[in-house]
Amino acid sequence: MKKTLAVGMMMGSLAGQAADWQDKVSGKLLSQIHGDGEVELILRLHSPPLTQPTSQDRIEKINQVINQLQSVAKTSQQPLLDHLKAQGIPFQSFWISNDVLITAPAAKIPAILAFDSVAKAFSNEPIAMDLPQPGSPTATAVDSPTAIEWNVNMVNAPDVWALGHTGQNVVVAGQDTGYDWEHPALINKYRGWDGQNADHNYNWHDSIGSPTVVCGNEPCDDHSHGSHTMGTVLGDDGNGNQIGVAPDARWIGCRNMNVGDGTPATYTECFQWFLAPTDLTDNNPNPAMAPHIINNSWGCPSSEGCTDPAVLMPVVENVVAAGILVVTSAGNSGSGCNSVSTPAAIYDASFTVGSTTSGDEIAFSSSRGNVTVDGSGRPKPDITAPGASVRSANNSGGYSTFSGTSMASPNVAGVAALLISAKPELGGNPKLLEHIMTRTAVPKTTNQSCGGIPGSAVPNNTYGHGRIDALAAVNYALDLIFITDFE
Repeated sequence: MKKTLAVGMMMGSLAGQAADWQDKVSGKLLSQIHGDGEVELILRLHSPPLTQPTSQDRIEKINQVINQLQSVAKTSQQPLLDHLKAQGIPFQSFWISNDVLITAPAAKIPAILAFDSVAKAFSNEPIAMDLPQPGSPTATAVDSPTAIEWNVNMVNAPDVWALGHTGQNVVVAGQDTGYDWEHPALINKYRGWDGQNADHNYNWHDSIGSPTVVCGNEPCDDHSHGSHTMGTVLGDDGNGNQIGVAPDARWIGCRNMNVGDGTPATYTECFQWFLAPTDLTDNNPNPAMAPHIINNSWGCPSSEGCTDPAVLMPVVENVVAAGILVVTSAGNSGSGCNSVSTPAAIYDASFTVGSTTSGDEIAFSSSRGNVTVDGSGRPKPDITAPGASVRSANNSGGYSTFSGTSMASPNVAGVAALLISAKPELGGNPKLLEHIMTRTAVPKTTNQSCGGIPGSAVPNNTYGHGRIDALAAVNYALDLIFITDFE
């Protein structure tokens, strides 16, 4: 039987269930609940394990996962949602992870947490991202065009272009500070632009409810970080600024941060939208418009909001189960071991990327494994890519140089796009994409040993399997005769 305790009950009458609901929250959230005022938190409901999709068709696979997730959420959330409506408590429901975001007076929350259907609760405080700022040592304005950027050459992307594989027919999504869609290096790569007219339906979503910078119904970038990362994936202005790895791929975007501040809920909302993009009114979802790849150049630190490392784990796992590659930056908390410590980089389902320099060495700040924050001991990163002093687009129509693993993961997303354009059957099979990219990476070793794995071994917890190589990866993929699901 569901516990539907009346909100008006005295706190003392909940004493018998205290252990039940208090076990569902972190110490930080518990202190908020015992305070005054309103609390914003995410309720995670119990869900059965996801049944893996059976279809080999990419879109049908996405549909199978979505139908399953929506069915579970509809059934399990309804009694709780009825209670919230009756009490006038605002909420946002997420089917991707069976979560419900609420903002409620602290005194009312114990009764909500007492529902048997609620498995856990997480804080949803804003997360301040450590983004490069203009004028800082890691963010320098550079306006003079060059030919092909060093990082694009380093991963051997031009050699793949010469084979005729440039990312054509591949859609890469990004969730970040937004995107300057009219930037000369990005506009002709945007799926919402046909060369004459713009259509932002199914191509742009904004998860920021009360933004400092209002985008309206078209993409904008309130920082430059997002435009920079997307530029590295596929940017090319046709006039000498060849900043992108996969210049004929198309992009769609979601703003998940407000001038660098995100929350677990804003990240979740973007992931859910990517699985089933909607029109600008958030209606008429169409999974056929879902991307092949999602780049995630952000982290969710426990010190600033993600107090439970598992807060985004089912979100990422369900996206990958639907056949979409989730590429994440490892973080910039190196050079010590165990510094890959934030969602979504810590998850096994994420393809986590460390940063290398133009000298093909690990960047000092690049986070290292193994992952200890969740007790898993999981080796990370999975791979490395150029990330130090990368020149790409900014949000004012020009170019800037940024450094960090945020700059490294877009190189990997771009290489993945090249792979799918060379071998379309790889679309919808993220694990095989990961296998190819790690199998063909340039092996890199180090004197640093982390997590009991010697730096002389490959993979290791500094470079992962090594520095990515687009040409080797594509040649390997082209030699594959049969493409099947790879676990």
